[in-house]
Amino acid sequence: MLTIVKVSKGRGNYYNIEVSNGEKVRVSEDTLIDFRLLKDQEIDEATLTEIKNASRQDIGFQLALNYLSYQLRTEMEIRKYLKDNEIPKEDRHLIVQRLVEMNLLDDENFAESYVRTQMRLGDKGPKILAQKLKQKGISNQLVETTLANISLSDQQDLALQVANKALKKYRGKSSRETTTKIFQYLLQKGFSGDVIDFAIAELDFSDVIEQESEALINQGEKLWRSNQRFELSKRKQKVKQSLYQKGFQLDQIDTFIREKEDAETSE
Repeated sequence: MLTIVKVSKGRGNYYNIEVSNGEKVRVSEDTLIDFRLLKDQEIDEATLTEIKNASRQDIGFQLALNYLSYQLRTEMEIRKYLKDNEIPKEDRHLIVQRLVEMNLLDDENFAESYVRTQMRLGDKGPKILAQKLKQKGISNQLVETTLANISLSDQQDLALQVANKALKKYRGKSSRETTTKIFQYLLQKGFSGDVIDFAIAELDFSDVIEQESEALINQGEKLWRSNQRFELSKRKQKVKQSLYQKGFQLDQIDTFIREKEDAETSE
């Protein structure tokens, strides 16, 4: 038989048990009470094994509860967290099962809550949300079901919000380049082409159009200087090509180049 030689209070709701064979076991308050662990109590090897198993599971369960206290988690996130904290695989399974039975762990609820929050406060479209959910361990079928509940109008509203912010970001460019960049930006954010087209159609480009001439001059001046090493005909060709690729109209470009050419000729 073995004897408990010492019971001492540890951190939180944990206690440290020292056994006559030299082993030290950390147990929760629940385990302490369940096994009525007191100093000088005699226990056999089988009981000590039960205590260690119960303690390990209980400690893992308390870790999981603490992890869940900050925000909702998926089953995969809990399993990974327990693994990182060196909780054995068989105990991880039992802990997750217990949390599910207590309705503290629910992937369906997590997915719905995550999407709802992101649509209200985030800037990601359905495609990116799908990626994020899958990364968190949500099944493909559940991802599809959850995202199917997002209305088209909600997607359009969010895309328009993101597009308006992008419109401010891409000031100083041609209206065509601005449109292209906003489309690419929304595409990267996970919105579909149809939703992006709707958002862009709703944007107010009046400021961009008003500033387009100024933007052409600013960018044209930089290009004119950076290509000054070339002879005039090639310089004009390169500047014209670059400005056209940036979305400016050919007649505007020709006017700018003609003015630059006249200015250099008169010098």
